[in-house]
Amino acid sequence: MTLQDIIHYIEVGAGKRYLRLLLMVILVVALVVLYDFRVWGNFDSPDAMDSAQLAHNIADGKGYTTQFVRPLSLYLVQEHNEHKGETSAPNTVPDFAQIRTAHPDLANPPVYPLLLAGLMKILPFHFAVDLKSSFWANDGVFWRYQPDFLIGIFNMALFLACVIAAFYIAKKIFDPAIALLSAILLLGCSLLWRFSASGLSTMLLLLIFLGLVWCVIKIEELSRGAQPDTVRILCWSIAAGLATGLGGLTRYGFAWTIIPVAAYVILFGGPKRWASVAAALAAFALVFSPWIVRNVVVSGTPFGTAGFAIFDGTALSSAAPLERSLHPDLSEAFAAGIYWHKLTTNLRPIFENGLFNLGSNWAAILFFAGLLLRFNRPAVRRTRYFLLMCLGMFTIVQCLGRTWISDVAPEINSENLLVLAVPLVIIYGTAFFFVLLDQMVLRAVQLRYIVIGLYSILCCVPLLFALWFKSYPVKYPPYYPPDIEKAASWMKPGELMMSDAPWAVAWYGQRQCAWLTEDDQDQFFALNDYMKPVSALYLTMQTVDGKLVTGCLRTQKDSWGRFVVNALTLNQIPTGFPLRHAPSGSAMLMSGLFLTDSDRWKTDFGSTALSGP
Repeated sequence: MTLQDIIHYIEVGAGKRYLRLLLMVILVVALVVLYDFRVWGNFDSPDAMDSAQLAHNIADGKGYTTQFVRPLSLYLVQEHNEHKGETSAPNTVPDFAQIRTAHPDLANPPVYPLLLAGLMKILPFHFAVDLKSSFWANDGVFWRYQPDFLIGIFNMALFLACVIAAFYIAKKIFDPAIALLSAILLLGCSLLWRFSASGLSTMLLLLIFLGLVWCVIKIEELSRGAQPDTVRILCWSIAAGLATGLGGLTRYGFAWTIIPVAAYVILFGGPKRWASVAAALAAFALVFSPWIVRNVVVSGTPFGTAGFAIFDGTALSSAAPLERSLHPDLSEAFAAGIYWHKLTTNLRPIFENGLFNLGSNWAAILFFAGLLLRFNRPAVRRTRYFLLMCLGMFTIVQCLGRTWISDVAPEINSENLLVLAVPLVIIYGTAFFFVLLDQMVLRAVQLRYIVIGLYSILCCVPLLFALWFKSYPVKYPPYYPPDIEKAASWMKPGELMMSDAPWAVAWYGQRQCAWLTEDDQDQFFALNDYMKPVSALYLTMQTVDGKLVTGCLRTQKDSWGRFVVNALTLNQIPTGFPLRHAPSGSAMLMSGLFLTDSDRWKTDFGSTALSGP
């Protein structure tokens, strides 16, 4: 080709399309780089660290086992093994709770940890804190944790895949103009960027949900024909069931989406709708059931500790999360009133802030206003029905499944299912915006593009502010990875720690760590004396900096809040408590209180022994 042919190919021919595509790719990559340097931070979600440490164990060949030990998990495994009549070797204390070896994980569904484990096999993960490289450290001070960063980049790639999937869905049911603007608004959605950087499984689940939406669109499209293709409808129904099952194995609460899927197929599945529903349910069960069987074999419960989330925040749980209880009292578990109270209590903030703030931009407002508009195309109307059914189901599941995680991180957490609706909400909100735009009397075509540009900027304002004001990447308090790694390095691989942030110790310190029991006496000694000795106690600033009066002084005498006050102000710990040595001098931890059973640090650092009362 001559130079003139090349120029013609780029300006007029097919090369014009590739040039635009290349320009968009460059802009998207630039946005990712800018976000990583200006906004990205290390993990601050307990669930993100929990999934990552579980994936690390899988990648190391330790099986589906966890370093983050929940007291409730110990209770479930112990009760199950005792009822099975498990025996141990002669002259040995039985380990019914399976804590002296690798403890099985009962909290996380398998898809996301397995995906992260595969990522850890492919990419060069370095789990030691790097204080030398200029990118990971700032003048020798910790700045970024490399595994956190790599997982964040992976989730951002999933986010971009979600944008592409949403573009094709919008193009399928609307037109290219709405699809393009919807994709731009998704790229400018600050909420989705925050989820992608959090390390949570949300981006993977969102991609699965968009795949499910594509399946139901195809089911509706095929059933609308003059002669519905029942075989293809059956195949897409099976695909919808498989996608729902895969989503349920990514996050348990998503499994309830099988109800809207079944209802949609019944309504719009064509003449053989009942066969299609049966196929979708069978495919869902085929994917989901084996993992339920695994949980029952290991713990006697179908969902492990995750199945007890409905009890959290009710009268069945005390001030501490139920997962911290070594002997939970579930005698009133069949009282329906406590669940109704939890549902109605948690519905209020969702209706006040959650639903009408989906995506944190104007598209959500236009989406709900657009519900008053009847679209002419059946595919558009019926897909919106499916979205509304999913929104209703997500709302109920999110209310009843709410736990302490939503208190720690009110918006960016693994219990937020409503965020899955954001792409479709933006698509329908954008469609309604174009309906309003067509009603405007604009004297020049250029004014139409100005209005579209202003709308786009208004929707992207939260992201623009986030990029303008640079964020501090270290999530301290309470997490400071160098301190956690330092404390864990004093422990031998087989020893047990206890902490108020065991997910962080398991991820950054790579040591087995139990969550704080409900008290520092009865339940602590039940674990320490009869299951496995606790060799160290690490309390982060979220406990050390707790409320003095309501969190410490006005609590029961054997609470951890009162324990911290006595340790820090009176230099006293309870009589008989086995952990009495604390580092001092240059060995001290800046991020919390560390107690152990002996001087595990170098002698020239010094230590302080706390006395009894």
